[in-house]
Amino acid sequence: MRAIILNEPGDVNQLHYTEIPQPEPLENEVLIKVKAISINPVDVKTRAGKGVYGRLKEESPLIIGWDISGVVEKTGSKVTQFKKGDAVFGMVNFPGHGKAYAEYVAAPETHLALKPANISFEQAAAATLVALTAYQALVHHAKVQAGQNILVHAASGGVGHIAIQIAKYLGAAVTGTSSLKNKEFVLGLGADKHIDYNAYDWNSHQDSFDFILDTIGGDNIDKSIEVTKKGGTLISIPTGLNEKVTEKAKLKGIEGYFILVQSNGEDMKAIADLLEKGIIRPFVSETFPFDKMKEAHLQQETGRTKGKIIITL
Repeated sequence: MRAIILNEPGDVNQLHYTEIPQPEPLENEVLIKVKAISINPVDVKTRAGKGVYGRLKEESPLIIGWDISGVVEKTGSKVTQFKKGDAVFGMVNFPGHGKAYAEYVAAPETHLALKPANISFEQAAAATLVALTAYQALVHHAKVQAGQNILVHAASGGVGHIAIQIAKYLGAAVTGTSSLKNKEFVLGLGADKHIDYNAYDWNSHQDSFDFILDTIGGDNIDKSIEVTKKGGTLISIPTGLNEKVTEKAKLKGIEGYFILVQSNGEDMKAIADLLEKGIIRPFVSETFPFDKMKEAHLQQETGRTKGKIIITL
């Protein structure tokens, strides 16, 4: 099968196309013929030697990527949830070795869900890591309730645009930040209010939030602390809250912490249900063929992607 391997970290020229044997599924795995792959910031960071590269650097051949949708080709001897021919999707083995940049992927059945019939393979791949991140942050960690006031940073991005939809489903009042050009997109997702992060004075912000989902990190964490209610929660996705910031959060009487999304088949089933009911709809901004992976990475590196970037096979 064709696969893209990473021999050493660096720029997009380190993504090498090669032919390797198809993986053989273990007893609890299924072999998937991949139809679509989703690209995430962690893919780009890992390729460059950051992200989760430190966890994977001893693997050989190293194949990055985690988000897939496709069709079950073969099942392991102890697999009970899926059969050959099933259309499935999921985030595979994150934060471990996903091996998703390939024509076939062996995945634990506990990391997958059946793809709803009303969702394309491209949309399904787009609703994996970002949807799991948003779902786990809002439902499991923050336990967002109806009537709460929440803020989603980078609301037009991958995690953000799904988080808005899940938060509205949970009954929260949602404010989303983005550039002004994406205001209508953010409001169209269901956000009640929009903040242009390029022209906003956080020091004069009158509202305060029960929960803030920060998908930017850096100085944005400090701004977020200032507008989080006492007793509220701040979750940061891209960067861990350092001790200084955690102390600041504690001084204000709020809970601030970092989460790392985990592969979880039960959560994927919940996401599949939301997709099937039309409660969440992933937005695919650009689609590339498998032989244009380098171009897809360069687009993701701009940090200006609306929704998701998808690779098709």
